[in-house]
Amino acid sequence: MQNNPNPGQEHFVAGVADTPLEAVDAVRIDAKPRTIWGDAWEAMRARPMFWVSSVLIFIVLFVALFPGLFTNEAPAANCLLANSDGPPAPGHPFGFTRQGCDVFARVLHGSRASVLVGVVATIMVALVGSVFGALAGYYGRALDAVLSRLADIFFAIPTILGAIVLMSVVPQRTPLIVATVIALFAWPQIHRIMRGSVLAARQSDYVTASRALGLSPFRILIRHVLPNAVAPVIAVATVALGTYIVAEATLSFLGVGLPPSVMSWGNDISQARTSLLTNPMVMVYPAAALSLTVLAFLMLGDVVRDALDPEERAKR
Repeated sequence: MQNNPNPGQEHFVAGVADTPLEAVDAVRIDAKPRTIWGDAWEAMRARPMFWVSSVLIFIVLFVALFPGLFTNEAPAANCLLANSDGPPAPGHPFGFTRQGCDVFARVLHGSRASVLVGVVATIMVALVGSVFGALAGYYGRALDAVLSRLADIFFAIPTILGAIVLMSVVPQRTPLIVATVIALFAWPQIHRIMRGSVLAARQSDYVTASRALGLSPFRILIRHVLPNAVAPVIAVATVALGTYIVAEATLSFLGVGLPPSVMSWGNDISQARTSLLTNPMVMVYPAAALSLTVLAFLMLGDVVRDALDPEERAKR
């Protein structure tokens, strides 16, 4: 019992030996700080949908890069009219088209053009939208007004409709041209997301501290603002990649995308219209490949979005 200056009231004060420091109260000073990307990886790898979508995407990309490993058929050279709308046969598990071409080989080789257009369009959209959005959000004023009004003009034009009109007058329709046309009308979405993210990031304490240290505005934007503002763009771009693959297929189906000489899922679906009633499986196979690919990117985009969402990170 400790001496109490107030004799009318007694207090008990525990000794130091009776209140040891628990292990849970210890702090590891040598532990590395957690980053947003580390937290995102921990959240993504704990979800089965991440692994399912990743495996599907890996298979699609591997097939698009090396279709010759899965078939020895040259889909454009071995088309025999004697095999027109033929059923599956040994070495031809998907049967034949009306022109006598191997459907299995066309689906495998057609993945390259479709995936290439989606990937290139996504890279272009992410770069253009991110650069314009970052400049508009960070510097503001006249630059923000000009870039935002330019984005509003393109945002008012539906991507597919604008691409149909522009592709109808383009003399050459290569995968790069198709991807560029899609990106021309799709970048405002990323611009808006990046602009809003930069507007929120530039009000942070670390930006204020960087200004106090005398760093230039451009250096602050590159080294501090962009790394903390790019997460929403990555999430949206992952989902958008699947929609750009669908955009290529839509344009090719309507006859204004890739020319018939270029194998793609959109062209295969378009050419299968003539056999829809007599041999519908000719359309089912490329359509199924397109759907699975788009679904895989949409699933991965949902996982990435949830992992990078600030509210979800606060709950973990």
